[in-house]
Amino acid sequence: MNIPKSNFSEWYNTIIKEAKLCDLRYNLKGFIVFMPWSVLTMEKMYSLYEKELQNTFHAPAWFPSLIPESNLKAEADHIKGFVPEVFWVTNAGENKLEEKYAMRPTSETAIYPMYSLWISGLADLPLKVYQRAQVWRYETKATKPFIRSREFYWIEAHNVFATQKEAFDQVKEDMEITKKIIHQKFGVPFLFFKRPQWDKFAGADDTFAADTLMPDGKTLQLPSTHMLGTNFSKPFNIKYMDSDGDSKYCYQTCYGPCISRIYASLISTHGDDRGLMFPFELAPLQIVIVPIFREENKAEILSECKKIEKRLKEKYSVKLDDSSNTPGFKFNYWELLGVPIRIEIGKKELAEKNVVLVRRDDKSKKKVSYEKIEMEIEKCSKEILSNLIQKADQWFNSLLSDAEDMEKLIKILDKQGGFVKVPFCSDEKKSEKCADIIREKTHGNVRGSLFESDKVPSGKKCIACRKDATIYLYVARQY
Repeated sequence: MNIPKSNFSEWYNTIIKEAKLCDLRYNLKGFIVFMPWSVLTMEKMYSLYEKELQNTFHAPAWFPSLIPESNLKAEADHIKGFVPEVFWVTNAGENKLEEKYAMRPTSETAIYPMYSLWISGLADLPLKVYQRAQVWRYETKATKPFIRSREFYWIEAHNVFATQKEAFDQVKEDMEITKKIIHQKFGVPFLFFKRPQWDKFAGADDTFAADTLMPDGKTLQLPSTHMLGTNFSKPFNIKYMDSDGDSKYCYQTCYGPCISRIYASLISTHGDDRGLMFPFELAPLQIVIVPIFREENKAEILSECKKIEKRLKEKYSVKLDDSSNTPGFKFNYWELLGVPIRIEIGKKELAEKNVVLVRRDDKSKKKVSYEKIEMEIEKCSKEILSNLIQKADQWFNSLLSDAEDMEKLIKILDKQGGFVKVPFCSDEKKSEKCADIIREKTHGNVRGSLFESDKVPSGKKCIACRKDATIYLYVARQY
């Protein structure tokens, strides 16, 4: 890598090309080919997420990717919000379809007609189902690999409850899952915001979203969870019979971690000037063994490397790099690809029956005896994750600011970006004009209030209209 990460846009474009994370040459705008080095990590991300969902009593299912237009139109706000982004299927072979089919932009209207058939009484509740799926949206903004495209890969969970309280408890559980996986497993920091009413999911009562920061100070939305109330259960007739024999509409939630977008935040948060960097558990390749030899001891050193490779493969993903490239070339190459641990074995190590273990995250080197290699790797795997989280959190927290006037807000966004807490008149729909003023003057977007909200402003004025402020909201420039 010859591009410093401080030049983030160029760094990002270079790393996805040099590390072969995707290929942009597919001849359909906004669609990319996801290549093995990225998919290997995303498969691990899926696995961790799905395991946690199943641990919280979600069951997997697969629903059709085509949605009849009549389904999509059933909830008025939902269709209004998504129709501009829909890809439509209008023909089957040479035959024109009687009804158009939408390629799912999200799956509420594909799943909920089935829920109305599956739920009849309290014994059927709660219903907690998720699917791993692709969705398609006709994105009209500039596309950027993994960050914004017209086809992306995600998980969506759709849950049904008898009461509003149970539904909101699920929203809070979604937030805990996000923290447990994205922060504690992936090492990516974020803030959970309650979106203002003008920016909530189409068809929801309330939307809560995790927003992270990219190295250029712009925000990227990660998972969001939506309190749907009865907005979908009414048009799709999702009811249950209570203990008194009365028929009642169910309360619903949905949750959508976009794995391909989270991947963008993962590589951007942890990468450095040398290339990619991964938590040990997520790395496509966890350990590379690099032999260092001369021709006279090549066979002996390679033989020892193969023994260690075979041993470690029982538990880890390992590769012996026995190519003809120089050790220096190999070091740089595997650092570019973000392999967390490198094991070096040369003449001296062979004689002493130890290896040199090199960590990608802090570049530390340590001699380790043969019998303690697994023990040291296990220790390093935990330390690597802890170190990555600590560095990411420290950087993230340095980009949290406050501003009470427009001039200061503009100055912060221009200089460093990040999240800026501002006093605001309200987060209700009527205050959208103030958000528009902020957008026009600063190119920043109101992201919402913290879920565990700040105290109510006292004696403060709305940063846009200068009326009395009733809430603190956060502003950031976004992807």
